[in-house]
Amino acid sequence: MWSGPRNLSTAMMYSFGARADCAVVDEPFYAAYLAQTGLDHPMRDEVLAAQPQDPQAVIADLLADPGRPVFYQKHMTQHMLPTIPRDWMRGCVNVFLTRHPARVVASYAQKREGPVLDDIGFRQQAELFDLVQGWGQTPIVIDSADIRANPGGALTALCEAIGIPFDAAMLHWPAGGHRDDGIWARHWYGAVHRSTGFDGPEGPLPTLSGPYAALVEEAMPFYERLRNHRALISE
Repeated sequence: MWSGPRNLSTAMMYSFGARADCAVVDEPFYAAYLAQTGLDHPMRDEVLAAQPQDPQAVIADLLADPGRPVFYQKHMTQHMLPTIPRDWMRGCVNVFLTRHPARVVASYAQKREGPVLDDIGFRQQAELFDLVQGWGQTPIVIDSADIRANPGGALTALCEAIGIPFDAAMLHWPAGGHRDDGIWARHWYGAVHRSTGFDGPEGPLPTLSGPYAALVEEAMPFYERLRNHRALISE
């Protein structure tokens, strides 16, 4: 699952993690990304200590047998720096989860001030989509708004597209987090830790100004291009 930050990606990980047949992993390239970029993120030192910083070691883990038939890998597109190999993706079903940039920027800025385009993953998501499509695959695109508007229908359609049966257990999970949460969960995952399922449809788009409004405008072409490919969602 290829997502930018603040895209419903953790809730989707919890949804798949609620399946008895599914193993999950949370942002496995985060430490490698921080080590290579030197970016100052919340809990940087803890993240660097918690994960392998060598991308090849991460890839080996991703290709290992997870012990269950389904392996849900939650990836942040901005973590996939040009130095990180991509060939391993050929053996995966690649799904792209997107969300309107205004909602992403408004949510991200509450946790880390001053984001720029490379922080929120839209450009990288489009690049990865093009890469997968260039391999002859048909990447699956879903919009978080479709999930929240109709979780059962959207997840049924998504599972069908992936090639696995829908499991009603995906609609609910225990409050308090998942055992496979990354170490950074206590900074970023407060709302989803309080949840036990998907929230309902979101209200009007947030109103942003200044640099944040400009950032939304930068991200919109990438978002709109992927959204045009989004999977048909059951009503």
